[in-house]
Amino acid sequence: MKARSTGPSATRAPRVTDTGIRRLVGVLGPALIGWALCGATIGIGRALTSMQNTLIAHAIAAPLIFAAVAYLYFKKFNYTTPLQTAVIYVLAVMLMDLVVVATFIEQSYAMFGSLLGTWLPFALIFGSTYAVGLHIVREGE
Repeated sequence: MKARSTGPSATRAPRVTDTGIRRLVGVLGPALIGWALCGATIGIGRALTSMQNTLIAHAIAAPLIFAAVAYLYFKKFNYTTPLQTAVIYVLAVMLMDLVVVATFIEQSYAMFGSLLGTWLPFALIFGSTYAVGLHIVREGE
C-alpha cells in the first residue's frame, strides 16, 4: 500500500500552466490595442472635422494601425497563422464595435449600415493583418 502524502501539494489541485492564458493575451492584446487606436482616430476626428472626413481618415488609419500591430505580434509572439490572426483580429474588432460602441456608446446599430465607416475598415483590417503575417512568415523561412 502506498503512503498518502500529507504535504501542501496533497490538498492543491494540479497546477495548470499559464501558457494558454499568455497565448490568449498575446493574440487578443494587440487586437484590442488596435481597436482602441482606431477608436481614438474616430474620437479625434469627430472633434476636429466632419463625420465624412473622420470616416475617411479611419478607413486609411485602420489598416495602417493593424499592419503595425500585426507586425509587432508576429515578431514577438507568432502563436497563430496569418489567416487565423486576421480572422481573430477582425472578429475581435467586430465584437468590440458591436458590444462597446454600438450598444453602449452610440446606443444604435446604425453604424453597421455604413460601408465606409464599418465594413471597409473591417475588410482592410483583415487584409492588412493577413498580408503582414504572410510577409513575416515568409521572411522567416
